Amino acid sequence: MRYVVIGGGIVGLATARQLVNEHPDATVTVVEKERGWGAHQTGHNSGVIHAGVYYAPGSLKAELCKAGSRSMVEFCAENDIPYQVCGKLIVATDEAELPRLHALYDRARTNGLPVRLITPDEAREYEPEVSCVAAFHVASTGIVNFGTVCERLAELLAKAGADMRPGEQVIGIEAATTSNGPVTVRTTRGEIQADVLINCAGLHADRIARMAGVNPPARIIPFRGEYYELRPERRDLVRGLIYPVPDPQFPFLGVHLTKMIDGSVHAGPNAVLALAREGYRWGIIRPGDLLDAATYGGLWRLARKHWRYGASEVLRSLSKQRFAASLARLVPAIRPEDLVKAEAGVRAQAIRPDGGLVDDFLIVHKDRQVHVLNAPSPAATSSLEIGKYIVARLPN
Repeated sequence: MRYVVIGGGIVGLATARQLVNEHPDATVTVVEKERGWGAHQTGHNSGVIHAGVYYAPGSLKAELCKAGSRSMVEFCAENDIPYQVCGKLIVATDEAELPRLHALYDRARTNGLPVRLITPDEAREYEPEVSCVAAFHVASTGIVNFGTVCERLAELLAKAGADMRPGEQVIGIEAATTSNGPVTVRTTRGEIQADVLINCAGLHADRIARMAGVNPPARIIPFRGEYYELRPERRDLVRGLIYPVPDPQFPFLGVHLTKMIDGSVHAGPNAVLALAREGYRWGIIRPGDLLDAATYGGLWRLARKHWRYGASEVLRSLSKQRFAASLARLVPAIRPEDLVKAEAGVRAQAIRPDGGLVDDFLIVHKDRQVHVLNAPSPAATSSLEIGKYIVARLPN
C-alpha cells in the first residue's frame, strides 16, 4: 500500500508514525509545504498537554485528549524530550462564575480526570499571587514544546524509511476513477501515486479536501491568538498554569497564564479574526484568504450572533492595558509594563454554514481518503491518539 499524508504538523506526523508502526512494508510519504515540521498551529501554541477538562463526555476530543495526555507523556519520557506534569488551576474570580466553575468540575469528573475543588487559600498554596473565590486543580495537565515532539517524530519516520518531503507543496489532486483506484497527488516537485490519501493540512485542510473532490461540511476560518509574556524579572508571579472559567459558547478558553517548558511565562491568547490563513500579525493580509472568509455565509451568521464578543477581542488586541487588565483578574499584581509581545498563533477553526462552530474533531472519510477538517486544541495533546484513530479506520 502507498499512503500519502498531506501536512507535516503534529497530527500528520503522528498519523504517519502510526502507519509505519502498523504497516512496516507500506510506502508512507509525508508532504509538507514548509521547509520545517510543525511550522504553523503546532509551532505556535502554548505547549500545554491538556487533561481533557472542557470537552463533552463521549466526544472525540474528550476520549482522545484523555488518552493523548498519557501517551504524549510516555512518548516524551521514552524519547528524552523535556516535559513536566505540573497540573493547573481553573479559577472563578467572582461569584457569578461559580455555577460555570462547578459545571466544568462536574464535566471533568465525568470525563474521569483527577480534579479537586479547592478554596481560595488552597489555591494560593499552588499560586501565591492568584485571586479567586473558588477554584479546582487538575493534576494531569502538563507542559512540553510540541515543536520538539515534531522534530523527534520526523526523525523516527525518516529512520523507519518514510519518504519525508518538506518544502513541497500540493498543487493538485486527481481523485481515483474507481473506489479502489489510486489518487494522484501533484506537487511542486512532481506526482505521487497514493492508494490512501490522508489530509492533515490544518489551516488549509478544507481546500485540500475540495481539491480531492470532497465537499467539506464546514469551512476553515483563521482566528489569531495573540500572546504576551512576562518580563523575566516578573516570572515569579506565576508558578504553573492559571486559567479562567471559560464561556461554554466559545471554543476559546480566555486569556490565561502558562509557564512554558523553557521557564518563560506566556499570557494569552485572545481570539481575533485573522486576515490571512497564516496571518500572525495584523499587517499580514492575503486577498484570497480574506475573500474566502468574507464571502462565507457561516462567518457572517457567527458574527451576527457574537459581535460583542468579537469586538471586545479586537479592543483587547489593540490595547495592552486591556490585555493586562484581563490577566489582572487572575493575578492582580500584573501590570501593563510587565508584559512584552510574544509570537502569535493562528487557530484553524471550522465553521458550519449555519454559523455554528464545530466543537469536536471533524474527520471525514470518503473511499480511500481521510480528511481531518477540524483539529485545533487539544489536537497536539491528542495527536498520537488521533493517528491511532485514523489508521484503525482505514480501508484495507
